Amino acid sequence: MEFTYKLMLAMAVSAGVTFAATPLVRKLAFKVGAIDVPKDERRVHTQPIPRLGGLAIFFGFLVSYLLFTNMEMIKMVGILGGGLVIVGTGVVDDIHPLRARTKLLLQIVSAVILYFCGFRIDFFTNFINPELGIVSIGFLSLPVTVFWIIGITNTVNLIDGLDGLAAGISSISAVTLTYVALIIGQQDGSLMVHMNEVAILTIIVAGACLGFLPYNFNPAKIFMGDAGSLFLGFILATASVEGALKWPTVIAFAIPILALGIPIFDTTFAIIRRALSGRPISEADKGHLHHRLMDVGMDQKRAVLTLYLIAALLGAGAVFLTGSDFVNGAIVLTLASLMIMIPIRRTVMSNKTNK
Repeated sequence: MEFTYKLMLAMAVSAGVTFAATPLVRKLAFKVGAIDVPKDERRVHTQPIPRLGGLAIFFGFLVSYLLFTNMEMIKMVGILGGGLVIVGTGVVDDIHPLRARTKLLLQIVSAVILYFCGFRIDFFTNFINPELGIVSIGFLSLPVTVFWIIGITNTVNLIDGLDGLAAGISSISAVTLTYVALIIGQQDGSLMVHMNEVAILTIIVAGACLGFLPYNFNPAKIFMGDAGSLFLGFILATASVEGALKWPTVIAFAIPILALGIPIFDTTFAIIRRALSGRPISEADKGHLHHRLMDVGMDQKRAVLTLYLIAALLGAGAVFLTGSDFVNGAIVLTLASLMIMIPIRRTVMSNKTNK
């Protein structure tokens, strides 16, 4: 019960600091020219909106993390050092857009910092023959870890297309990873202390997102910008490396994929879609899930709330699977899959009809 209170307090502090800092960051965004001007058809807002809200999210996270974490010092250095590189990259990009290769290079730097501070994917469970236990990946640990961190960081960045979407999805993912860490800790006593620290990390992220949402939900007064979306993706990727991916079971790898299901699916679908059409993978388009929901008649709020629901179902599936409740896990995951596929199918059919 004492640890539950610590979780609640960490979340409340993170939310409160973020909520208090956001108006100040909003004023700063106007002063430094970090303004999102709607200049193409992908943007759904019609008025210039200040970005840079990620600074408030980072500040709320930082205060709560320093107050409540008991992680070993080297890992704190990794999270804060890598996080500062990511947030700094996002802040500069929000004011003066950076080249894609520059952002990628800085993301690699942040991921390498994490790796050498102890955040590593060292093994996979043998899916073909689980009785053989885990398989060490040896020298591949560095590239696999860096690929995972950068991949998840950018998936959250790519879904930040509607008011409140990235903040809400990230908070749901963070709460899911918190529950998963607590369940793993209860099931494996040797991992309890470690998983409790992961739970603290993720609940702080959830709190920061919830503190930001009152200003970011439609109609948004401020956007989180790259400073926020990149940072949230970075921390959620880090938490998944330290959490479920440290659990030597067959389903371990599936857990963070489900917890982060919406951004992972949307990004994967975008890559496939652009590759099949012969366009550069980095080229923006209006084929994301939130665009497709709006294409079938939803407004911003309904589209965002629908994606919240799908994210919650995927998160529930991850929690059920972690607790070995495979029946309920299969039910909610099937429902989530249907909710994802319906708007995709309807827009595809509509496009064929229009042709």
